[in-house]
Amino acid sequence: MVMWQASQLAREQALRNLHQDAENELRLSAASLVGHLSRHDYLPQLLASREGVKRFLASPETQDVMPLNRLLDSFRATTGVSDVYLLDRHADTLAASNWHRPNTFIGQNYAFRSYYTDAIAGGQGRFYGLGVQSRDRGYYFSSPVWLDDTSPSAQPDGVMVVKVLLDVVEASWSDQDAELLVTDEDDIIFMASQAEWRMAALHPLSKEQHQALLETRRYADEPLSPSGIEILEEHDSHRLIGLSQGPLADNRYLGLSRSLAEFGWQMHILKPLTPVVRAQWLSALLAGGLYGIIALVGGIGWQRLRLRREREQFAERERLTLASARDELERSVERRTRDLVETNRRLSDEIEERRRAEDSLRQTRDELIQAAKLAVLGQLAAGINHELNQPLAAIRAYAENATAFLERKRFDAVDSNLEQIIELTGRMAEISAQLRQFSRKSSDNLTSVSVPRCFEYALRLFQARLRDTDIAVEFHWPQGDVWVRADLVRLEQVLVNLIGNALQAMADVAKPRLMLSIEQRGDEVVLGVADNGPGIDEALLPSIFEPFFTTKSPGSGLGLGLSISSRIIDDLGGRLRAENRPQGGALFTITLPCDHTSTCTPSASNRERNTHA
Repeated sequence: MVMWQASQLAREQALRNLHQDAENELRLSAASLVGHLSRHDYLPQLLASREGVKRFLASPETQDVMPLNRLLDSFRATTGVSDVYLLDRHADTLAASNWHRPNTFIGQNYAFRSYYTDAIAGGQGRFYGLGVQSRDRGYYFSSPVWLDDTSPSAQPDGVMVVKVLLDVVEASWSDQDAELLVTDEDDIIFMASQAEWRMAALHPLSKEQHQALLETRRYADEPLSPSGIEILEEHDSHRLIGLSQGPLADNRYLGLSRSLAEFGWQMHILKPLTPVVRAQWLSALLAGGLYGIIALVGGIGWQRLRLRREREQFAERERLTLASARDELERSVERRTRDLVETNRRLSDEIEERRRAEDSLRQTRDELIQAAKLAVLGQLAAGINHELNQPLAAIRAYAENATAFLERKRFDAVDSNLEQIIELTGRMAEISAQLRQFSRKSSDNLTSVSVPRCFEYALRLFQARLRDTDIAVEFHWPQGDVWVRADLVRLEQVLVNLIGNALQAMADVAKPRLMLSIEQRGDEVVLGVADNGPGIDEALLPSIFEPFFTTKSPGSGLGLGLSISSRIIDDLGGRLRAENRPQGGALFTITLPCDHTSTCTPSASNRERNTHA
């Protein structure tokens, strides 16, 4: 108790001293940072008022930019800043001090930077972030350049920007017996004495916060991972800090913060608790030594009389305790071993049962998909029969004619008829090949699939129906091939189901139109199947992808087509959506990942063609 009380008193005193030292160091470091950044805020306004800058900005296309580049470079070298550059009213860089470097700013557009928008509005701009070209952290000062500032409605004609690097300030922090870091309003560590903390989040960010910060482009594409700094104790004037990762993970710190209002930042200092721990140990040892001397003097006589007896009792007690503990440990090990063996057996049974259930479910799903494909083949049988009857009738006619020509010994005509018969048999083989390809089972391996070719194959299965019902087919997709990562057979089955549903929906439409579209959106490709039929009842939209749900008359369908199609697209890593078109009719969209191993055609050069099937 004496040692504990002494260590607590020493800890409080050491914390007060450490707090005072940290507060003084933090105040001096904050003043140094503010002074380093503020001493350059005059420079863009000074350069913006120079006659040479205004004269070049008035007609940059007729003047040589090199004198202005050298002038900006000389100011950069004199003032010790990183870069100086001039933007026109459209935020394009006209001149820069780094004109001679490979990563020069000339020709770059910085309309997305706030220092441009603030200055072009007539004010003084301030901004900090990562450079788009140099990838260096810096603080930016900007000022508008006026060619005519006498008119009340005058607008700035350009922006002068000065970039100041922060590495010099961070280098001076390495000499201090403390860790310093600066965070912005989003709690992102922008400056730090430890390199691994830079461009890290003070606290873990959610996906939404991380995405919002990336969209600002302030930190380019930095991952903004957590810094690992954790608050162990919170007090009125300070905090005790620990680190969960990094080279300083085993240390603890006293943390203080100071607001830099002119920049919207917070400056933090982390002082090691080593002096506090050392003071605690020293006080505890001194108190314990003093108490030990007093107790030794008071009890040395009594200790001499009872020492031997207590040693014997202690040895016997320890022997009995060890024997009892050994016996209890052996019983516990035996009991736990039996429990573990039984638990392992139950887990093995459950794993085997789950594996059998998954195999059965996978087999049932594949059989159901194959059954749906065969059902679609049954619906297409009439059209395929019509497609085969025509070439059969033509073959018979050509064969009869060839017989007549043989009797008349007109062998050239016989050869012509036989060539026609060969061509017609090839056409019949192509029709039967389409049926065989559609009816085959698919695999689980995803490959590169051409989306336009899938659409063309699906339409070939409906050629007879499209021709007999006079349905106009419109194609809306870009030039060339568009590739997705999918399974060819399963994607073709989904397209056949959607096109077949669209044709059934337009059975009573006067001028039916089937609209097929392909659009690339970033890393995704969107396939569209639309019609101008009556559409889908809004109340039924949430239920159309449920198994056995159908709006057709009894006997016209099982209600499995859309459910199976949705499951197939989910297995391919995509999404199937249904909605009503504003112009009337239904629209089904399939979203699949673009295949980067093949060439994805940009959606900018879209072509539209309206043909009749």
